[in-house]
Order: sequence, then structure tokens, then C-alpha cells
Amino acid sequence: MSESGRDETEAQDQPSPVADNDVLESSSESAAEVPVATRSTAKVDHGVTPAMEIASAWAWRFLVIVAAVGVIGYGMRYLSEVVVPVTVGVLLTALLIPVTTGLQKLRLPRGAAAGITVLATIVVVAGLLTVVGTQIAGQFEDLSDQVGEGVQKLRDLGRINFGLTDADITNLFKQLQDQITSGGALGQQAAAVGTTATHAVAGLFISLFCLFFFLYQGEQIWSWLVRLFPRRARDKADSSGRKAWVSLTAFVRATVIVAAVDAVGISLGAAILGLPLVSAIGILVFVGAFIPVVGALISGVVAVLVALVAKGPLIAIIMLAVVIGVQQLEAHVLQPFLLGRAVSVHPLAIILAIATGVVIAGIVGALVAVPTAAVLNAIVNHLAGHDVDPEPPRPLPRRRHQQVEDTTAQAAHTD
Repeated sequence: MSESGRDETEAQDQPSPVADNDVLESSSESAAEVPVATRSTAKVDHGVTPAMEIASAWAWRFLVIVAAVGVIGYGMRYLSEVVVPVTVGVLLTALLIPVTTGLQKLRLPRGAAAGITVLATIVVVAGLLTVVGTQIAGQFEDLSDQVGEGVQKLRDLGRINFGLTDADITNLFKQLQDQITSGGALGQQAAAVGTTATHAVAGLFISLFCLFFFLYQGEQIWSWLVRLFPRRARDKADSSGRKAWVSLTAFVRATVIVAAVDAVGISLGAAILGLPLVSAIGILVFVGAFIPVVGALISGVVAVLVALVAKGPLIAIIMLAVVIGVQQLEAHVLQPFLLGRAVSVHPLAIILAIATGVVIAGIVGALVAVPTAAVLNAIVNHLAGHDVDPEPPRPLPRRRHQQVEDTTAQAAHTD
């Protein structure tokens, strides 16, 4: 070692002229005597009570969950033009999969059965729209005359009961006409209608494609989704998804039956009362039944207004009684009997779900709010071990090469 190096070493070994060397040496010795594990795991008292620690632990986890839900909700809303058609495709699949399964039992290939189901659905929907359009076109002249008479009756009622003059009513109609036909507003409305129509057509094609492939390869698509989960979570994910599917199919089929009963009952009442547009009223009631609460209200109001315009106040009151009676029968008899315990969601949860769906996505949100609540309820009950109707788990579909490997392994084990 060089002389300069030895001098530096001796200088480091010399006691510091400014430090408390005795304290330094004693602290070094005591630190050397304490085990490393004890020094590293010593807990520092920050003065936080146990209750505050528990509250903070719950708080930050809650904030993380809310942030995750918010990000997912924002993403779904941003991609609503894709999410909504896929959701409609899932609902249609839950409704139409028995048709595809029945056609497959007739020895048709699965793809052909799915294609026939989709084409038949398109034909049925187009037929219903044609019936409505034909009936409206055939009775348009009479209906327009009846609407004019109804407007005149409303003007008379306003003049008698509210003291409105003809000039006041005319000014109100002119203001409404100016508001609608103003240049900027009319252009914006035309652009909005054009954009909405374009999105609706694109969404229709996406829904039909999703419907076909869900009917054709639904099991394969679901097994692929399940394999995205970790291995330990695949069984629970698979069983939860199957429980949710059972609840969803029960809801959709029950809703279709209830909508059909509503449409037949209200259409029969309208036919007995001699109202026009009976088929159009029935189809409107059928479609409106898929939108909880709001749809039934709107379709009932339309039926009553047609009765008021066509036949007068007395027939309108009778039509209102028919609508209320049919809807009460549906709410208190059909829904509890058809849905049973498969979709056991509390009425308060249904109302809150519908309100949340309307705030988030408008009419589409109201349409999917109740089935979403039913699916989430089934999943939560299943994961918590509170299944209403437990069923044995079904094996997860495996790929063909995995089945070949399992068969080879079993043959080797037997040998």
C-alpha cells in the first residue's frame, strides 16, 4: 500500500474532533447487537387509531373500485355505437336460441340453423312494419280528419275552461311552427336525424352479425372468454356466466310472453270499441312492453288518445280502463308466475336501475337496465353461495387438441 493510502486509512480511524465519539461507538455497538429482522420490522407509531386505519383502508379500496367502474362506464359510453348493438344481439340470442336448437334437432347444421333463424327474424320484423305502414296509409285520410276534429275539441275545451281566445291559440301554434321551421333549428334537426339514422342502420347490421355468430358459435365464444381469466378463477367465471345466462333467458322469454298478452288484450279491447289502427296499437304495445314502466305508459297513452280522437271522451275512458286492467293483470299475475325466482330483483332495485339506465343511456339504458340488474343479482348470489336454484356445474368446453391429448393420456394410463 502507498504512503498516501496508509495516511488516509489512519485519518479515517482517528476520532472526529467535532463528533460525540462515545455516543457514536455505543450506538454502533447497540445497533450491531440488534438482529436485522427486528430492526426492519419495527413498527412506527404514527398516532393513527385502529378505527382510522380500518376506515382509510376501506376508503381507498372504495375509491379504486369507483374509479374502475367509472373508467369502464366511460369506455362503454364512448363505444356505445358498438356496445348497444352487441347488447341487443345478446338479448335476441337469449330469445331465439331455442329456435336454432330446435332446427338443429331436425338434423340441420348449426350454421344453417342459425342463418335460418336470423332470416326468419328479419322477415317477421319486416312483416310487422309492413302491416303497420299499410294500415296507417289505408286509414290516413280518416285519421287526419279525426285528428282535426280532436284538435278543434281541444280548442273548445281550452276556450271554455281556461279562457283562451282563438287568437291566443293561433299565436301558440304559430310560435311552435316558427320554432320548428326556423332555419338553424331545422338544419340541426335534419343533420341530427340523418346521423341517428346512419348509426341505427350500422347498429342494425352489427346486431344481426352478432346474433348469427352468437347462435352459431356461442359456446366457443364463451369458452374463449372464460380462458382469459386466471386458471383458478375459470370455474367460478364459467358457472357465474351460466347462472347469468339462465336468468337472462328467463327474463327475455317472460318479457316476450307478457308483451304478447298486453298487445293481444289491448288490441282486442280497441277492436271491440271500434277504434282505428288496431294492429298498429297492438304492435306499439308489444314493442313498448320491452321498456319497463315508460314503455307501457306511452303505449297506453297512445291508445287512449286514438280513442279520444276517434270516438270521443266516453270511449276514451273505457279504453283507459281496458289498458289499466290489462297492465294490472300482467303486473300482478303474469310476471310473478312467469319470472318466478329466476329473476328475483327487488322492485326498488328495478326502479333505481331504470333511473340509472335513463341517465346514462336514455331509452336504450332503460331497455337494458332490468336485465342487467337481474344478471348482476344472479352473479352476486352465485358467488356468495346463495343460489336460488342451484344446479350441478357443467364442464367447460375444451379445444379439440386438448381432448385428443386427454384421450391419449387416458389410453397410456390404461396400458
